[in-house]
Amino acid sequence: MMFPTDYSKILALIDKVDPIRYAKTRNYKDGAITRLSPYISRGVISTRQIYEVLRDKGYSFYEMEHFLQELAWREYWQLKWRQLGVVIDEDLLAPQEGVVSSDVLSAVVSGQTTIEAIDEGVEGLYNTGYMHNHMRMYVAALSVNIGRVHWLNSARWMYYHLLDGDWASNALSWQWVAGTNSKKRYYANQENINKFFDSTQTKTYLDCSYDELKTLSVPNVLQNHEPFSLKTTLPYCEEGLELDLSLPLYVYNYYNLDPRWGKDVIANRVLLLEPSVFEGYPIGDKPLK
Repeated sequence: MMFPTDYSKILALIDKVDPIRYAKTRNYKDGAITRLSPYISRGVISTRQIYEVLRDKGYSFYEMEHFLQELAWREYWQLKWRQLGVVIDEDLLAPQEGVVSSDVLSAVVSGQTTIEAIDEGVEGLYNTGYMHNHMRMYVAALSVNIGRVHWLNSARWMYYHLLDGDWASNALSWQWVAGTNSKKRYYANQENINKFFDSTQTKTYLDCSYDELKTLSVPNVLQNHEPFSLKTTLPYCEEGLELDLSLPLYVYNYYNLDPRWGKDVIANRVLLLEPSVFEGYPIGDKPLK
């Protein structure tokens, strides 16, 4: 899976968005998802920009409603992060119940959960830096509600590998699954996974009713844990930074790479990758590149 970096091709992806098909199929593996999230997360394009394109194409609010809701959630999580800061790294509304470890599940990070669709999803994450949003919920539910590890380090593991890593959306979505940012936990059984991810697997530890799932003991395959210890390797340049002090200074960061920002202004343009940011929220080579 490739994500183009040429801006004209990114705009072409926006033009291809079909909010009607998206609403009907977005939960399916091969649904009409947009694959715009890496560009939104890095600030290359904005949710407002996408909305304006769809509006100008004549879609009604009703036709766009489900798609706009997803864009709105992304904006909402960002506002919560801005408001609360590092508090979003803690259980927000209630403590996570039944936690047996703060480490990550070895079976999840190695892609050996024995749930075929989930293992394929983890492999895809490592290979491409992308994971379908519905699959992210499955991985989170398996980790925190079946494997009973705390959500934080598992969320950091996923964020580390995602091209569209957005700590606000990632952390608060994991909290939603874990029931620490919502009134109830999210569960998915084998039937649900099979339905949405073209799987026919049966007789797994998830192949049961939801009532049974909620009281399931931690399966043997999910018993082993390991600490989260991934780090970011930032590029380093020994040469000094040369600036034209007569020109304005535009400073970009990991969340703001908007090519339209002051595009008609002749300016110094600097990408700031502050090490302390990546110490708290490390990212891997694929997101960095």
